[in-house]
Amino acid sequence: MLRPLALLALAPAIFAGNEDFLKTYCQACHQGAKPAGGFSIDRVAQRSGWNRAMLRVRNMEMPPKGAPAPALDAREAFVAAVSAELHKQACANGPVAGRAPLRRLNRDEYAATMRDLLDMHLDIGKFLPADGAGGEGFDNAAETLFLSPLLTEKYLDAANFAMDFAAKEYKSRAKLIIAKPVPGLTADAAAKKVLGTFLTRAFRRPVTAADVDPYLEIFRTTARQGRTYEESLFATFRVALVSPLFLFRSEPTNNTGRERPLDAYALASRLSYFLWGSMPDELLTDVAASGKLNDPEVLNQLTERMLRNDRALVFAERFTGQWLRVRELAGDKAPDAKLFPGYYADEDLRSDIRLQPALFFREMLVRNRPVLDLLDSDHTIATRTLEKHLGLKLPLNNNAPQQPQWVELPAGSNRGGLLGMPAVLAISSHPYRTSPVLRGAWILETVLGTPPPPPPPMVPALEEPGVNAPAKTIRERLAQHRTNTVCASCHSRIDGLGFALENYNVLGQWRDTDAGKPIDNSGELADGTHFNGPGELRRALLARKDLFVRNITSKLLGYALGRSLAAEDGCTVDAIVERVRENGYGTRTLIQEIVRSVPFRNQAPGGRK
Repeated sequence: MLRPLALLALAPAIFAGNEDFLKTYCQACHQGAKPAGGFSIDRVAQRSGWNRAMLRVRNMEMPPKGAPAPALDAREAFVAAVSAELHKQACANGPVAGRAPLRRLNRDEYAATMRDLLDMHLDIGKFLPADGAGGEGFDNAAETLFLSPLLTEKYLDAANFAMDFAAKEYKSRAKLIIAKPVPGLTADAAAKKVLGTFLTRAFRRPVTAADVDPYLEIFRTTARQGRTYEESLFATFRVALVSPLFLFRSEPTNNTGRERPLDAYALASRLSYFLWGSMPDELLTDVAASGKLNDPEVLNQLTERMLRNDRALVFAERFTGQWLRVRELAGDKAPDAKLFPGYYADEDLRSDIRLQPALFFREMLVRNRPVLDLLDSDHTIATRTLEKHLGLKLPLNNNAPQQPQWVELPAGSNRGGLLGMPAVLAISSHPYRTSPVLRGAWILETVLGTPPPPPPPMVPALEEPGVNAPAKTIRERLAQHRTNTVCASCHSRIDGLGFALENYNVLGQWRDTDAGKPIDNSGELADGTHFNGPGELRRALLARKDLFVRNITSKLLGYALGRSLAAEDGCTVDAIVERVRENGYGTRTLIQEIVRSVPFRNQAPGGRK
């Protein structure tokens, strides 16, 4: 039997509200001298242990197959209770800095940094493999950015190629070779000046004599082998470009035993890689050198400046591409070429579709539009090509019809917000047909941050109609899953969201029929809220705006910090959401609050993890 509540090691509130659940589904295996998996429900005292247990229950991995299983409502109630108690405990002392792991520059960051360091417009990233996504779904997450021997060789190849190119380009040589031997200035002294400047920029912090001397010795050794002054310098640059101080974003270790403001140069790098995806520019570095970067007002002004800069489009594209998953349209999630030949015949259309979410988000930043515009908006980004594809008449500027433009949508349009964008509708479909299941799950996970549990094993694929069988709509074909009570419990939460979007085909074009029958676009949420079509769905989502705002805040914070969020980061998310709500949900306000947050501007004590 369960031990008395007073003796339980962690979170009595978890047990007080869930003792029946734990008795029925957990006690048999997770109590006693040898609990399954080493997890004992009455002895585990670490939040991490309970967090893992909660996730396994949520993902239907526990109870194990063959054991009594709770209904979905009971499962979700347990997960919510544990989550709330863990959050309460983690936030007992307010926001904290959290860990700041050592991180390698990912492929995109590396390519952009090489471009800005060497002043050359060349995609060096093509030498490197794509990076995997971390816990928040982004490829800048430290936990995935390891460095293998094979990857080191590829970085060396990239550095060699970049230096060969830069040595032939006048602009690059002029940026790098800032001093040459002249009467009164020896080759050694000139090289020391060049290397001091280069290494300061490459390592993104001031360098000392101890940093420069090893590279100066490489220069001397190369020169003694008979190479010219510039050849010796370029050989030295190659070595610097495979240094951990260049390839990794390292921050000074905090040995004070307490949380402290982040080093100014490390903060400059955090800000620049967050908003520009590249190394700090000269102004940002100068402000860091002045000691003023930690001034909240100065930081605000710099953030505003960076968001107005064209480089911020890189942030908008990388963030939306991964958060919304629309960049997968360039891979195996692309629409079927045989069924949608027009998509592949028109390069402008493909480009416009893929870029629309990023350009829309960028415009929201520039105008500080409410973040809720992502759910529903009276404006969109369009070109003449998109206008034709969507079947709309838009007030485009005829002087630049193919340039993306911020335009007002007609009254009653079904194109407001993300759910009316072809890229979103395509990525939440199969390549060959729409899928209410995929679209519903996409909304739950990507928009609301409440992902459904994974499907149970051995779920049969949707039955394809035979050659002579009567045509069925997707809704009719999905009915087969509802005959299974296990499947029906999840599908009742997912499918209704997707049914509301069935008027959009795979490429987001409007249609009124499916399989020759009128489309039934009615749906229902788990709480009984009914809606018909995308307009009413958007209003239903706006009624749950707190879930959405918290989700996008968590995603942006994870992207900004370059790591998976921990339970303690939930306190920071709470604080940011509250301030954003108080200030009208402005998108630029959201970014400012992330930059001002405790974990972004501060460093926890201890070494890197």
